[in-house]
Amino acid sequence: MKVLLFNGSPRANGCTFTALSEIARVLNEQGIETEILQIGNKPVQDCIGCGGCAKTGKCVFSDDCANAWIEKAAHADGFVFGTPVYYAHPSGRILSAMDRMFYAGRENFRHKPAAVIASARRAGTTASLEVVSKHLGISEMPVISSSYWNMVHGNSPEEVKKDLEGMQTMRNIGLNLAWILKCIDAGRQAGIETPQTEHGARTNFIR
Repeated sequence: MKVLLFNGSPRANGCTFTALSEIARVLNEQGIETEILQIGNKPVQDCIGCGGCAKTGKCVFSDDCANAWIEKAAHADGFVFGTPVYYAHPSGRILSAMDRMFYAGRENFRHKPAAVIASARRAGTTASLEVVSKHLGISEMPVISSSYWNMVHGNSPEEVKKDLEGMQTMRNIGLNLAWILKCIDAGRQAGIETPQTEHGARTNFIR
């Protein structure tokens, strides 16, 4: 089994990476392979709602990470999406990437468990968690919780490590995600497949 951890911070080894690394360490101890994907500091194109991905399963923009991450997601069993907090909201970079990934490659994420984490100096974490988690809720993904809200606090990696409750929360995410992955695997081996849910009905509120 493999989990992809998406670092939505432009800083490769910053606070968000520190939190994701703690989750990855616990997953590795549980026998689960991990890979942390870094979004970097180059521009990430936002979704323009063109609908081109409906025909190809790929975003029409191919000069950033989105399509490569969609391909990786096809071979992953679970995910963790990490974002820093800017002006009390998530990184625009990770939101742009996720909008395009979930429009173009939703089938690669559907029914796979995932967690969302946020890193902040002080505030804006709960709002950021809510925004990013909406991608999971509309894609039929089991959402992984922890023993507290999925957040760490600190202005540097060293400060994040001193957030003892935050780091404990990250470790518990790793344990809970590993447990759910193993339960899903055991169910699959017992003949329990993912549900064939209904699709197609759409209701517009203005007629």
